[in-house]
Amino acid sequence: MDKVIRIGTRDSELALWQAHTVEKKLNDLGYKTKIVAVKSTGDIILDKPLYELGITGIFTKTLDVAMINGDVDIAVHSMKDVPTALPKGIVQAAVLERASTLDILVHKGNLDFLNESGTIATGSLRRQAQWLNKYPTHKVVDLRGNVNSRMKKLNESDWNGAVFAAAGLERINLKPENFINLDWMIPAPAQGAMLVVAMQEDAFTLDALSHLNDIETEIVTYIERQFLKTLEGGCTAPIGALARYNEEEDTIHFQGVLFSLDGKEKIEIDKIVPIEEWKKLGFYSAQEILTTGGTKLMTEIKNNLKK
Repeated sequence: MDKVIRIGTRDSELALWQAHTVEKKLNDLGYKTKIVAVKSTGDIILDKPLYELGITGIFTKTLDVAMINGDVDIAVHSMKDVPTALPKGIVQAAVLERASTLDILVHKGNLDFLNESGTIATGSLRRQAQWLNKYPTHKVVDLRGNVNSRMKKLNESDWNGAVFAAAGLERINLKPENFINLDWMIPAPAQGAMLVVAMQEDAFTLDALSHLNDIETEIVTYIERQFLKTLEGGCTAPIGALARYNEEEDTIHFQGVLFSLDGKEKIEIDKIVPIEEWKKLGFYSAQEILTTGGTKLMTEIKNNLKK
């Protein structure tokens, strides 16, 4: 038990909260830990050819490199930020029990704009497309940065509101009084779940993390991420997915959706299947979307994003 597990994290408030949560859980089990905050930058010189897999993960790349270089043992991420293909040598070690999957609209106290014209901010293609699908007369502007900086930009702007994940704001007590739950919006695959990754050969750390894994969250996020992976093949697109387990019925309720960038086109799937079918549910659901117009729509999205 002498080994100190070094926990890699980005240095934003939310990322540190997530790292400390994992640290406490490991400490409670008797493991020694140390938090190592790593600045997330795209300008680190990657001298190892491990990223030839064409992996996108802008938020995860820096930590992946730190793990591969042996500077940290594990990394903690918001699971929705993690590419569906992990770099060679890095494995999913634990998925923590899921928090809220909801998207919320943080507003300025006046919701009249919902019935007329308005301006909403989000950096997510998925949120943008779903918002425009429901409110076609609205304007959606880009909003990036960590939750703190996004909240600050909203407060200093003349926008009517901005869309956030409820889980992120709740975790660091940033959820304001003025918000509404967007229960009609299908969340990002694995929204509200935290993922811990480790090196494939590190048996000690993998064993430690196995105690933190929540099997129900692991299964539903697997379904959602498989749906995403099958649909997109490495390109970002407005895709939402939500799988929920119903204990009484022993079933999975899956909702998946693909939108055009402007929100005008929508292809969705909504089904309830016995729990035994979970392993291929995301794959088959994505195939259904692709065969009902999804392939054509994905090609259009890819071409539009290249412009």
